Amino acid sequence: MSESLDYLIKSVKGCSSFIWLQCDDFAPKPPLETDCRRCCARILCGLLCSSRAQEAAEQVRRLVESKLALGDLAIFETPNDNKPSFDKYADGWLTDYARIECKTSTANGYEGVLDQYLRPRFRKKPLTDIKREDIKALISDLIDKDLSRNTIRNALCVIRGMFNYAIEEGLIESNLAARLGRFTRSAKTPDTKGTSLSAVEVLQFLKAAEEICPDYRPLLLMALRAGLRRGELVAVQWGDVQLGATDDDSERFILVQHNYVRREHTTTKSKKSRRVDLSWELRRVLVELRDKRLLEAYLKGKNDISDELVFRSPDGKILDPDNLYHRIFLPVLAKAGIRRIRLHDLRHTFGSLLLQNGASIIYVKEQMGHSSIQVTVDTYGHLIPGANVNFVDRLDAVLVEKAETTPQRSATPAQQGEMGIPPDLLQVVEGIGGGGRTRTYDLRIMRPSL
Repeated sequence: MSESLDYLIKSVKGCSSFIWLQCDDFAPKPPLETDCRRCCARILCGLLCSSRAQEAAEQVRRLVESKLALGDLAIFETPNDNKPSFDKYADGWLTDYARIECKTSTANGYEGVLDQYLRPRFRKKPLTDIKREDIKALISDLIDKDLSRNTIRNALCVIRGMFNYAIEEGLIESNLAARLGRFTRSAKTPDTKGTSLSAVEVLQFLKAAEEICPDYRPLLLMALRAGLRRGELVAVQWGDVQLGATDDDSERFILVQHNYVRREHTTTKSKKSRRVDLSWELRRVLVELRDKRLLEAYLKGKNDISDELVFRSPDGKILDPDNLYHRIFLPVLAKAGIRRIRLHDLRHTFGSLLLQNGASIIYVKEQMGHSSIQVTVDTYGHLIPGANVNFVDRLDAVLVEKAETTPQRSATPAQQGEMGIPPDLLQVVEGIGGGGRTRTYDLRIMRPSL
């Protein structure tokens, strides 16, 4: 406590010489810390060497007593002027959080966003001095640079993550980068979205693959029938595949739990495994490939291939997704006469065709491994225009079917004989009412109050 108050008094202008004695030297220590500090302040003010220092001490006394009266004890704490700059704190956040909690590819992406968009703007500024208006200005500048909305969102994601970490460390109290997504609405959105092949184009594509690269046809078929991402596709192992006893066995699936991104074996994008069902055709092809690989293993003295890759390069190593795209995928597209698309669009084809064939959106979400149902809707809603038209056409089909099965009503009243009323009851009906009328003539019969 004495060092804190000593620092405070030395910081007062004109107070360069004084005698400091703790209250324990003059009186028993009070039971309360606050009373002790008041005692120290009074003793200090009476033990100064010069009148000039005495005036400074009096200023300190009034300041201390006013703060204490308000219950503010922070005045006794030594101020910390070592506020971390944004640049320094970003380095610590990358090392202590991003590199530990995130995948390498994700951490590298964060570092790229920091170097390209955030460090140039906030490099030397203390992290605690950044205001919400500064972040809004950053958004505006990025929009003016004609960056896409997704790019700006990525920048916000990084700075928001840094602020969340700073909150945990007690540097700031609230996240100033939270709930700013609405300010990115004026940014441009990508002109092109993921595309998909039609069912006819899929057949043309697979036929071309069989002609020019039959060894890679099973891989391309899995991309179309299981919707795996390209890193997941090349990382599938035989131990991940459950082929089932027969084609009718419902327990036939791929357990997607491996990934290969930027030459690194890692987890799936969501860090969660998922189960993707095997179609009949894909199962048949994989059974043939498995039997071939088992025979090769037996000849080498092995009886287990569960830890081997399903798809591998000629030298037995993992396939490079970029080489796969340029050396296999693009030539197959050219042979089939199909427009140039991405390898990832085979995944879009899988989701789109599932929806067009009546699969529920929940089932598609689970098969694709999306984090939420909204991702599935946003990604594949625009890929099924034909399915939407078919649903509308079904409404007309229901109306036509109903019209054909419903008997036509005649506007002519049915004759009494057609109604099947016995003759003896017809006489009773005719006798109801008065004057030969078939309705009650005297209204008081129906309304006694009249």
